[in-house]
Amino acid sequence: MPDNSPAFVPAVEVRNLSAGYNGHVALEDVTFSVERGCLAGLVGPNGSGKSTLLRVMLGLHKPWRGEVRISGPPGRSGRGHIGYMPQSELVDWSFPITVVDVVLMGRYGRVGLIRRPGGRDREIAMAALERVHLAHLAQRRIGELSGGEQRRMLIARALAQEADLVLLDEPLAGLDATAQHDLLRLLEELRREDKTLFVATHDLSCVAANFDHAVLLNRKVVAFGRPSEVFTEQLLAAAFQRHLLVLPGGERTLVGP
Repeated sequence: MPDNSPAFVPAVEVRNLSAGYNGHVALEDVTFSVERGCLAGLVGPNGSGKSTLLRVMLGLHKPWRGEVRISGPPGRSGRGHIGYMPQSELVDWSFPITVVDVVLMGRYGRVGLIRRPGGRDREIAMAALERVHLAHLAQRRIGELSGGEQRRMLIARALAQEADLVLLDEPLAGLDATAQHDLLRLLEELRREDKTLFVATHDLSCVAANFDHAVLLNRKVVAFGRPSEVFTEQLLAAAFQRHLLVLPGGERTLVGP
């Protein structure tokens, strides 16, 4: 497992975490670590607790037991340096707001809800848009963006929070192959800049081919570590308990949804 390595420096440590809603268990005794500066995938079947886990990590849902420890660079520990990209289906794309105004929302945690963002905040927002190659669309209405542009805008909002850890909920869902490739290239660029990216996704083949670590979840952690260690037939069968598929990039038959 990754945290047995002497060089392993955690960005996130989840310990003995249990959580749920109205007495219904969503997460049970969940324990894993995510290495700082890596691209990590959170995979599991529908209803496995992925969204609940992200909400607990963000501090939006109080766990029943256990804890989440967020470790940033020196002097920047805690949830203040977490960015979040929600599922695009949760965004009202018909709302009349510009791309740069959405990215500026990422500054509210720094300036507060009462104060208006200032010139420095706008500079940071524009730099974030430059980083995701969307500065030329800063004044565009969000409803005019393509699916890939929408995801990059939401990542820019997370970057405008000056986040070292970014949680992404299904960023690849519904994108065509070209948009997926562009987004993965962006995530890899951010990883090389020592950002930690924790991505909830159903795309096992993408995680197997491109990610550093994987957490396999079905209410409990079935396994976590390198994708080659986690995506075995036995472990995936324990998590998904159904159809077989073959992941590209190898000759092994693996179990997936």
